[in-house]
Amino acid sequence: MGRSPCCEKAHTNKGAWTKEEDERLIAHIKAHGEGCWRSLPKAAGLLRCGKSCRLRWINYLRPDLKRGNFTEEEDGLIIKLHSLLGNKWSLIAARLPGRTDNEIKNYWNTHIRRKLLSHGVDPNTHRPTAGGVSCNMTTISFEKKEEEKSSSEDSTSWSNQQYRVPDLNLDLRISPPSQTESVKREVALFGSGFWDMRRTCLK
Repeated sequence: MGRSPCCEKAHTNKGAWTKEEDERLIAHIKAHGEGCWRSLPKAAGLLRCGKSCRLRWINYLRPDLKRGNFTEEEDGLIIKLHSLLGNKWSLIAARLPGRTDNEIKNYWNTHIRRKLLSHGVDPNTHRPTAGGVSCNMTTISFEKKEEEKSSSEDSTSWSNQQYRVPDLNLDLRISPPSQTESVKREVALFGSGFWDMRRTCLK
């Protein structure tokens, strides 16, 4: 068995809400609270369905609604929540104060979804699409430059030139080693005769 209808469709108004209907709904909720949406239309003197009253209040008339465009912070939060919760708009709206589930759903379909697709991201899986990542291949070509050939006159002049290699003096001369500091000290202490005698013994 299904749920019984909340009101008689034949005796309810449809279409856009008038300013007078909005004022009646606001005044009744301020005085009595939201209460039961099934009985609210009759108590407020409205020829509207209870569901229509609820949606009108939640989406347009309640005072804590946030007006204006979505901010970048809200965009990022919606994308993050959608990647975790999917299309559960009521749960997403519960984490964005002042925004309704219907408003977020419409904003997703008209703005964020297209924005993600334009950036190569699948709005359902939140992963890059097949053609989303473009690889820009840069090809660098190297051209080998040919060396300029010298003219025949230049080559002839170069070939006719004679080069003389300088003579290298390869004579080696062995000279006695210079006196070291220790030898100089011994000569200073014992005289040159001591060093001559020592050198004779070493021969």
